[in-house]
Amino acid sequence: MDPVIIVGAGPVGLTLALALARQEVPCVVLDEGPGKDEPRPARTVVLPEDTVALLERLTGAPLDRAGFRWAGWRSMRRRQVTREITFGDTDPAPLHIAQHLLTGALRTALARESHVKIAVDSRVDAVEQEPSGVTAHTRGPKGTWWRGSYLVGCDGPRSTVRKLQDIRFPGRTAVERHAVAALRTELPWGEEALLHRSPPWRTSGPSAGEITGRPLPDGVWRLDWLLPPGKDLVTPELLVTRVRETLAGWHGGTAPAYELLDTGVHIVHHRLARRWRAGRVLLAGDAAHLLGALGTQGLDEGLRDADNLAWKLALAWHHGPNEALLDSYQAERRTAIVARLRAADQALPLLRGGGGLRGYVPGSSRGHDALLTDGHLGRGTLGAPGAYTDSPLAPPHLDGEIAVGTAPGEQVSDVRVTAEDGTFVRLRDRLGRGALLVVLVAPGTGVWERRHWVTAGIMPRLAAAVTALPYRAELLVAESYPGAGAHTVLLVRPDGHLVTALNGVRPADLYTAAEAALGGAARPAASASASASAPQASAASG
Repeated sequence: MDPVIIVGAGPVGLTLALALARQEVPCVVLDEGPGKDEPRPARTVVLPEDTVALLERLTGAPLDRAGFRWAGWRSMRRRQVTREITFGDTDPAPLHIAQHLLTGALRTALARESHVKIAVDSRVDAVEQEPSGVTAHTRGPKGTWWRGSYLVGCDGPRSTVRKLQDIRFPGRTAVERHAVAALRTELPWGEEALLHRSPPWRTSGPSAGEITGRPLPDGVWRLDWLLPPGKDLVTPELLVTRVRETLAGWHGGTAPAYELLDTGVHIVHHRLARRWRAGRVLLAGDAAHLLGALGTQGLDEGLRDADNLAWKLALAWHHGPNEALLDSYQAERRTAIVARLRAADQALPLLRGGGGLRGYVPGSSRGHDALLTDGHLGRGTLGAPGAYTDSPLAPPHLDGEIAVGTAPGEQVSDVRVTAEDGTFVRLRDRLGRGALLVVLVAPGTGVWERRHWVTAGIMPRLAAAVTALPYRAELLVAESYPGAGAHTVLLVRPDGHLVTALNGVRPADLYTAAEAALGGAARPAASASASASAPQASAASG
């Protein structure tokens, strides 16, 4: 079986390669660059807790050392604090990290993977498909054809893969523009991130509206200034003026010492590919969608693309094509992106319209600050991750289905569970292995050794039902789960989305739900690792 070809070695492409390798799928990553990333302190990403857990699970390394967890969030309007949030154990802070450090952690993890080959200085200029596979040609002094089972374009906004497949990419250009600077200094906010709207030292023009300050490790801050619409040139002199003006405004008129590390202009586009799949060719990340207005994070959605696609491609690679399962990738992920783009489009006129309802609706400014905070923190209508509630993989109505604190299609809560070897682990730690998860809620099991309850009560019947499922599954036991009573059985997809919750052991319902979650045409579990071809063997000189 030929490897999966991944075009693009940004965070999304590297994450997809790691996720496939963890499921024993060989990959070739075609990197048009030299294999390393230029340090850019002003190019950073903000990642919510579940995405951080995904990356740490794949890399095997804590990202907190490279990034920064904010102590809190503060929203201000003129001189008034309108909202304050303190992060803690029950409300974890997002992780703010420079993108080149994130990519470096992914590259380090991939260097240990025998299933993955990264080909540097390899720019794709042709893609050809046939029923049994796909080939890609990379140009250069040693032009090469690469043979693969599938090809995923993770090659960014100007995706060559998307263009070669003649897939349209409509949308809006320059929805927002921001001047960006990374600098080392001390600010009055300590370790808190800040959204400052209408600061008192800027009194005219649309650009008076918004400054964002987000701390990084080692006393570094990323500052963003919302720019007025248009194409006015942002000069170095203008950026330095903004830096000094802002620091002086936050320090009562006198700017503190600072070291300017990096600058840039961040232009936000909103675009969405018409199709995310063309036969054996798929798109992910910025090649499939662009978003990012009002504080939202496009890279987070790209990483969710990779998480959604990896287990489906792995199943198709090991057990043969499953068209319904592969088609569900576009259905689920594109729908989630559409919802976020629609929410942003509806909010933009209110938040950037230069007044709008603000003069007529009391308290609307606080509502605007709350909306922007949701975007920056990955919450609410603007920022929360999408749920696959209308997924084509959702099972039909089941007689034993019950409601719990997680709706079908949403990400499961990260509770402590007992694994099959008797160890206590977090539920998220068992994701991404290519297996369905069956979780029994059994209060009291946490205080007894596993050998005392594994053969008691309903456990033998549930274990037999799990063994009979149409695909490999792992049985876990939790003492509790939000909204679930004793003997509730949860079926969870390999990417952590809930399929269904059942009232007790119902083998027929469990089988039906598992079959639906796998596209309705699953094959019996079997190891295909012995047939994994070496990714290096798929290249031939052109």
